[in-house]
Amino acid sequence: MASYVDSVLISGEAVMHRGHVSLWPHAWKILLGIVLLPLFGLGLIFLAWVWILYKTTEIAITNKRIIAKFGFISRSTIEINLPKVESVQVDQGVLGRMLDYGTIIVSGGGTPNLAIPGAAEPLEFRKHFMEATDKLK
Repeated sequence: MASYVDSVLISGEAVMHRGHVSLWPHAWKILLGIVLLPLFGLGLIFLAWVWILYKTTEIAITNKRIIAKFGFISRSTIEINLPKVESVQVDQGVLGRMLDYGTIIVSGGGTPNLAIPGAAEPLEFRKHFMEATDKLK
């Protein structure tokens, strides 16, 4: 099964960077899942929750736009053309800085802000965005 990002690429569009969510913000769910695993498999619910969240969140920068998809059964997507992006903001707390995760906020002209909470390597994502916009010029 192809990923959402691969299925929406248009002619001449190529993926330049794929991002993903970090597992660190969900460490408490993973630990709880492991602890509760012997109790009738109750821990599987927490472990499945994190796995589904991790696998169903897609973030990509192409040579034409930023694409983000969240969700499994109900899906939420946002796509912003690179020329329409006004800024990419990274919010990281102390723990996020130490473990290299944070919230990426993409602001675009005429589009709603795209917030990606718990993104892994957010500064790397911003760097790839800047490289993609430089190639447009």
